[in-house]
Amino acid sequence: LSVPDTHQKSVLAALDKEDTIKVVTCATEDEACTIGAGLHLGGEPVVLMIQHAGLFASINTLRGVSMDGKVPVFYMIGLLSREKDKEPKDSRHSMVRYAEPLLDTFSVPHARMEGPDDVHLIPEYYRLSRQRKGPAAVLVGLETI
Repeated sequence: LSVPDTHQKSVLAALDKEDTIKVVTCATEDEACTIGAGLHLGGEPVVLMIQHAGLFASINTLRGVSMDGKVPVFYMIGLLSREKDKEPKDSRHSMVRYAEPLLDTFSVPHARMEGPDDVHLIPEYYRLSRQRKGPAAVLVGLETI
C-alpha cells in the first residue's frame, strides 16, 4: 500500500511493473493503515510505503490500529529532503529531524536504510512487525534512484 511518495518513486514504479505484487495507492496514510489491517486479517502480507509527513499525520492511526489493535504493520518511510552529509538529528528539515524521535516516543522499532547494503533491513523489520504484533519501520534515508 502506498500514498504517493516522491522520495521512493523509483521503487514504486518498479513495483507497478511486477505481476506478483499488487500495489494499491491510497489517499491518506490513515486509509493505508486501516486497509492494511483488513488485508492482514484476510491473510495478505502488507507493506506501507509513505513519506515522513504521512507518519506525522497518521500517528493516531498507527497507535490505535497497529499498537492498541496489535496489528503488525510494516512501514517503509521516505525521509524526503534528507541531506546526504548530515545525520537526520542534525537536519535543517524538522520532519527529517523528528521522525526517529517520534518513533522512539511510541517505542516503534526502526532502522535507517541508506543504500543497497541495507536492503536486508526490509525483511528483518517486516518479520519483526509480525513477531511483535505491532508496528516496525524502515526509514528510507536517501532518495531511491
